[in-house]
Amino acid sequence: MTSRNQHVTKRSDGSWQVKGEGASKPYRVTRTQAEAVDIARGVTRNQGSELFIHRPDGRIRARDSHGRDPFPPRG
Repeated sequence: MTSRNQHVTKRSDGSWQVKGEGASKPYRVTRTQAEAVDIARGVTRNQGSELFIHRPDGRIRARDSHGRDPFPPRG
C-alpha cells in the first residue's frame, strides 16, 4: 500500500469504509464507524499520513495527522 491519506466515509448501504485518497476501491469495509476509524488509524500511523473522519452527510468531522512535522514547536 502506498503512503496516502485515508478517509473514513459512510457507504450507501449503511456500512463504513476506509479508503485511500484517490483509490477506486475501499481498503476495508466495516459495520461501524468506530471499527473503520480504528483500522484507518493503524494504517495512517504506519504510513505517516493523515486520517480524515467524515460525518454521515460527508462533511469532515475530524482530522488526525501522523506525518512528520517539519517544524515542531519548541518546548
